[in-house]
Amino acid sequence: MLERAVTLPLWLFALLLIAAGYAMVMSVLFPSVRWFFRRRLNRAVDRINDSLHITIKPFQRTRRQILIDQLIFDQEVIATIEEIARETGKPRDVLQHEVKRYAREIVPAFNAYVYFRVGYWLAKKAARFLYRVRVAAADQRGLSSIDKDSTVVFVMNHRSNMDYILISYLAAEQVTLSYAVGEWARVFPLESLIRAMGAFFVRRGSQNPLYRKVLARYVHMATQSGVCQAVFLEGGLSRDGKLGQPRLGFLDYMLRHYDPQSERNITFIPVGINYDRVLEDSNLLRWDDKSSRKGKWGNIKLALHFLRTNLFTSSRNRWHRFGYASVNFGIPVSMREYAMERQLNFRHLGKEQRIEEVEKLAHHLMDAIRVVIPIIPVPVLATVFMQSLENDEGQPLKSLDIMTRADQLMELMMERGAAMKPEQKPRTKTMADALENLKARGVLVEENDHFRVSPGAEGLLGYYAGSVGHWLG
Repeated sequence: MLERAVTLPLWLFALLLIAAGYAMVMSVLFPSVRWFFRRRLNRAVDRINDSLHITIKPFQRTRRQILIDQLIFDQEVIATIEEIARETGKPRDVLQHEVKRYAREIVPAFNAYVYFRVGYWLAKKAARFLYRVRVAAADQRGLSSIDKDSTVVFVMNHRSNMDYILISYLAAEQVTLSYAVGEWARVFPLESLIRAMGAFFVRRGSQNPLYRKVLARYVHMATQSGVCQAVFLEGGLSRDGKLGQPRLGFLDYMLRHYDPQSERNITFIPVGINYDRVLEDSNLLRWDDKSSRKGKWGNIKLALHFLRTNLFTSSRNRWHRFGYASVNFGIPVSMREYAMERQLNFRHLGKEQRIEEVEKLAHHLMDAIRVVIPIIPVPVLATVFMQSLENDEGQPLKSLDIMTRADQLMELMMERGAAMKPEQKPRTKTMADALENLKARGVLVEENDHFRVSPGAEGLLGYYAGSVGHWLG
């Protein structure tokens, strides 16, 4: 009876074979392969940390699912669930499911290899291909002496979506940055790359109290763990070129439990960014009129035109790019010193008093950013022509007069405290190239070395002049 053969259909045998193979891979091979790659990744992170001024924190190396679970079962999040359930009658398991969805949406999946081998390479190539990149520091000694154990937060003005790329590239040799990115970037495959770079997605303007609590607790966790972050205090892109009013949300999330006596220090580094050409300038000026925005095809046409101009012209004219992209790093602001000088302990403040103090800090940081916004050729030339429209009724200007006025403007800005040294002033040839770029864009019209503003281009010139206008008003 035991010697009888058992026959199986071929399809069933194939299924059993596949199941056995899957079990072998998942139980034996997969853990070994995962251990092998994790070990190599940890070694790579250790080597990277040796070269960084501010190291990759254990929080960033923690498995993503563990961070999600910490958010889901955070005591303040659970208390908010209970409160909403009492007020609305919504089932707690439904609210818990929403929290899980929010946590998965927010928490990044930082990968050091992707950040330094893929993200840094792409950011460097893109920034240098589009612009002449210039970087300076108002206090190099202060930047180099920042406590490595403090939480470093770069606070910046927001001129373009290129800001993310530019700052990631410039800071990559010192720190890894964690950004808050809007929902516009939640498209495949950009979403996975952004998460691997350590960024987290936010729903800007969301009034959902449960979502805001989950986001607040994640920001608090990251700040407490020393993760270096980058924050655009204005919240969104500047629509008129000027530095806007600060949004208080992220600062409040970071500081609402902050005790300068016992907590890890937070060091804010003001960063000023400016461009000779903002890729989205036309869309930003027409933001309220959706029908006149360029849209995706318009931006693709702009990119193709740029490629044609730079790749298929003579070598003499080849790399004009879009002019300068300039970044200035300001004087660090130690939150511990700031709070102790003013005898502040945010943990013990009521909500209204805390928000009032956060607002004071936000304006203090905005002033620090305003001081270090770079003075570069196109904004200076735009200011010259805007003043000409006001004072000379738009009469054409000779190139020599334009250069003289531009030089006088830069001297005046430096006298008033702008973060520019005499040796950093653009040369005459650089200013002439910027003038030609404005002419090539159709912003200016030239006749016999006399330049005037093209009809309808006043708004664009005002946009660029607005970035440095605070030194003149």
